[in-house]
Amino acid sequence: MSNYDFTGVKVLVVGDVMLDKYYFGSVRRISPEAPVPVVRVKDTKLTLGGAGNVLSNITHLGAKGLMLSSCGRDDNAVTLKGLLDDLGAECGFIERDLPTVTKLRVIGEKQQIVRLDFEEIVPVSLTDEYKSFIDNAAAECGTVVLSDYGKGICTDEVCRFVIEKAAKYGKKVIVDPKGHDWNRYRDADIVTPNVNELGEAAGRNVENADEEITAAARELLGQYGIKCLLVTRSHKGMSIITQNSVKHIPTEAKEVFDVSGAGDTVVATLAAALANGYDIESAACTANKAAGIVVSKIGTAPVYINELNDEGRSHAATSLDAMLRITENLKRAGKTIVFTNGCFDILHKGHVTYLREAKKLGDVLILGLNTDESVRKLKGASRPVNSEDDRAEVLCSLESVDYVVKFGEDTPLELLSKIRPDILVKGADYKIEEVIGREHAGKTVLISFVDGYSTTSILEKSKR
Repeated sequence: MSNYDFTGVKVLVVGDVMLDKYYFGSVRRISPEAPVPVVRVKDTKLTLGGAGNVLSNITHLGAKGLMLSSCGRDDNAVTLKGLLDDLGAECGFIERDLPTVTKLRVIGEKQQIVRLDFEEIVPVSLTDEYKSFIDNAAAECGTVVLSDYGKGICTDEVCRFVIEKAAKYGKKVIVDPKGHDWNRYRDADIVTPNVNELGEAAGRNVENADEEITAAARELLGQYGIKCLLVTRSHKGMSIITQNSVKHIPTEAKEVFDVSGAGDTVVATLAAALANGYDIESAACTANKAAGIVVSKIGTAPVYINELNDEGRSHAATSLDAMLRITENLKRAGKTIVFTNGCFDILHKGHVTYLREAKKLGDVLILGLNTDESVRKLKGASRPVNSEDDRAEVLCSLESVDYVVKFGEDTPLELLSKIRPDILVKGADYKIEEVIGREHAGKTVLISFVDGYSTTSILEKSKR
C-alpha cells in the first residue's frame, strides 16, 4: 500500500465557501400543525461546504491551503471564519453586505427532511488587493483550484485572472465546474465534472457509458482548449480523458452512506497529489481512493491522511481516533454496532464461529485486539505467538470482522467508554455481571464457544 505524505505541499483555492449546518434527530410523530414530521434534535454539526470543504480536505491530507472567497458581515461569517482559523489556513475574504452562503439540513433518522438555503448571489469584482493576493499565492503554491459553486466568486474576470497567473508561474489549474458555459475555464489544465455536469456543458444528455463519456469529453476539450477532463462517474469510478488517451478507473467505495462533498474530496486530493509531483494518472487514482473513503461518511466531511494511508478499507485495522470518527458516522447512519475483544493469538475454528455469530447481531463488528504487551501481561512471557500486526491482518481478512482497533490495557474498558457500542459480545464462560464495560453498551450478549477449540490446547498439542 502506498504511503502518502503531503507535508510541505501548498494549494491555492479560489471559490465559493459555504457554511454547512446539520441538525440530527429522531422522528416519532407528525406535526398537528401541518402534515410534516416533527424532528426531535439530538445533535448538531457545523462544517465547511463548497470551496471550504476543498480547503478542509487539503488541510486534513497534511498539505497547506490558501483561499480567496467572499462572505457576509453576519454571525454565520464569524462561525465560518472560526472553522477556517481552526484549519490554520491563510484566507482572503471579499466581505459584502449579503448573507454568508449557508445551508441548513435537518436529518431525521437516516432521511434528510428539509434543506434551508441562505444566500443572495451577486458576482464579485476583483480589487487590486485581491489580484495581488492571487498573484502571490499562485507563485507560492504547487497547484491552483477554482471551486465554482455558482455563488458569485468564479466570474469570468476571476477565472481568467487566476488561469493567466497560474500559467505565468507554470502551475496547474484544476476546475470544479458549474453551468453550461465553460468559456471562463478556457485553457485550464484539468476540469472535473460529474456526468450530469459533463452533459450540461455538452448541451445534451450523456449516459454514464465509456464511449459517451469519452466522446462528450473530447468535444469540450477541443471547444475550450482544456488539456484534460477527469469525469467522476459515481459507482463507475472516474475517467481521465485527453485528446490522445483515455483511462477508466473503477470505484474503490465499499459502502455508500452519503455522496455529499465527494467531488470536493476528489478535487482536493488531486490538487495535493499533483502539487506533490504525481502524474495525472497516479493523482487520479489517489483521488479515487479518497472518494471511496469519504462516501462512507455522513454529510460534508474531509478525508484524513491516516485514512488514506491505512484506513480506507471496509475491513481495516485502524487507530482509535479514526475508529471514533467512523463510529460517529455509522451511528448517524443508523447502523447497529457490535463490539467484542480478545487476543486471538492463533486463529482457529472456535474464533471464526464466535466472530461469525457476533456479526449476526448487528451491521458492523468492531474487534478490540490486545497488543503484544497486553497479551504478555495476561498470558505470560511466551505469548503471543503471533505479533499484533499479524493478528490484526488475519482478523481483517475475515468477512465477519469490519474493523480492528488495538488496545494496550488489560481490559477494553477505556475503549468501550469511547466507542459505546449497541451490543457488547463476550464468551459464555462469563456471567453478564462479570463483563467489564457492559455499562457502556446498549446490551451485552454471551455467545457459546465451540467445544474442543482453544489457543492453549493447540499449543499443548504442538508441544506433544
